[in-house]
Amino acid sequence: MTTVYLVASGDLRLSANQMCWPAQEAMEQKVFDAVRREGVTIKRAHPYDPLAKHGFIDSQKYGMEVFSRIPTQAPVIVAEAVWQYTHHVLPGLMTHQGPILTTANWSGQWPGLVGMLNLNGSLTKAGQKFSTLWSEDFTDDFFVKGLRTWLSKGKVTHKLTHVHPYDSVDVPASSARTGQRVASELHKNKAIMGIFDEGCMGMYNAIIPDELLAATGVFKERLSQSALYAKMSTVSESEARGVYEWLLAKGMKFNIGSDEANDLTEAQVIQQCKMYIAAVRIADQFGCATVGIQYQQGLKDLVPASDLVEGLLNNVDRPPVYDESGSELFAGEAIPHFNEVDECAGLDGLVTYRLWKKLGFAPENTLHDVRWGRQYKGPSNSRMIDDFVWLYEISGAVPPAHLIDGYAGAVSERQASMYFPLGGGTIKGVSKPGWVVWSRVFVAGGRLNFDTGLAESVVLPREETEERWKLTTPQWPVMHAVLQGITRDQFMARHQANHIQVAYAPNKTGARRAMFAKAAAMKEMGMNVSFCGEI
Repeated sequence: MTTVYLVASGDLRLSANQMCWPAQEAMEQKVFDAVRREGVTIKRAHPYDPLAKHGFIDSQKYGMEVFSRIPTQAPVIVAEAVWQYTHHVLPGLMTHQGPILTTANWSGQWPGLVGMLNLNGSLTKAGQKFSTLWSEDFTDDFFVKGLRTWLSKGKVTHKLTHVHPYDSVDVPASSARTGQRVASELHKNKAIMGIFDEGCMGMYNAIIPDELLAATGVFKERLSQSALYAKMSTVSESEARGVYEWLLAKGMKFNIGSDEANDLTEAQVIQQCKMYIAAVRIADQFGCATVGIQYQQGLKDLVPASDLVEGLLNNVDRPPVYDESGSELFAGEAIPHFNEVDECAGLDGLVTYRLWKKLGFAPENTLHDVRWGRQYKGPSNSRMIDDFVWLYEISGAVPPAHLIDGYAGAVSERQASMYFPLGGGTIKGVSKPGWVVWSRVFVAGGRLNFDTGLAESVVLPREETEERWKLTTPQWPVMHAVLQGITRDQFMARHQANHIQVAYAPNKTGARRAMFAKAAAMKEMGMNVSFCGEI
């Protein structure tokens, strides 16, 4: 290679691009230095915009323009220190014929790792070949050796010895039967996935083609966020306030202020309660077994954030909602919700909910962003550990049942104005200790795939948790997770999404039983299934 071109996909929101640009600029300088140390010329394929005050590709239109100027056979590095909208660069990357390298800085400040993993999953779904690397300072051996290989050979590969195909594993017969029954019931009776506007934030990897989804027994009901907004207008103030008072009676706290631009206000919370009621009523109207609200575009300019709504929907114990005749809707049930209309998480969440109920386990489950992590040595869960502890974190969908002390351990804080101009509260808390089954449905090779494994949710000292919040997003709920039998780099090399699904089991034995049953269910539904890490 003689000349490498660097591109940077950014957010669609100007405020986010401006706020995050300094971190991107600092990261890019390190990438430039690393490439130049290898004796290779590197050029930025698009300039800094002094009017916009950032240098990101901030639209699909601009991305097409940028790639039209890059030689089709040239090597391209996509460098990400922020959350990015994959569709800004996907048209150019899907048709590009030269080597592609995605890379991100190992930092929790902005969701660069999340953005890169979303891009990776999207490229995998599209069938486009690419390589990927990550680094804290871009001088470590892992990155330097990987970059050198990519520059000389046009690709870099990672060992995936932690991945075990389903047919190579001795799956217990009882677990297999349980999973197969759930899959057969879904095939026979079918289910509806309610989607409030498809394709959130350019997440191409989060859209399951209808023909692949239908083969599992699940079918899409494409709903409009405008319908959700309209339905909110039919919810009375007293109904919404009833939800708010129910939450207060449960011990949930709300950090209420008076400044609409910067604080969480009671008016914002009441609007969120109206959205919650509206979502339940629409789910009932259309017979949805699971729903996903996009929110990030469209609704963000009309109403407060959907995050409080999403977490409540995912909790079995939630404020009651009634229809016009006074009958309670979905009584005693959660309505599995998938954040950011990630349909892969929606399918996973629905299967998990039904299977966990069949097993007699608490069925609440959620996705998280694969946000960041670092080695931790010290006390945890009344013992000493020395492990790489991931920080999983997502603004919406986390059920209070996952948090220490449930509702009483939850606090709602205002979403950052940078992303959420009209505010709205989250369900912030720390995930309780225990054994977890993690998983991900993804599209690769023209079919549905499923990865799963075991993790332990650990409790870290308060000061460590607070520091991790400060290094990421302090308004969001977190899970401190130790993956079993998988190193940091093994996970990054394999995982094909920005999201990861998690569900608790009573103990490690129960988690293994559930993991095997879930794998069997997905296998029965026609997926290519793999176990990752410890079996």
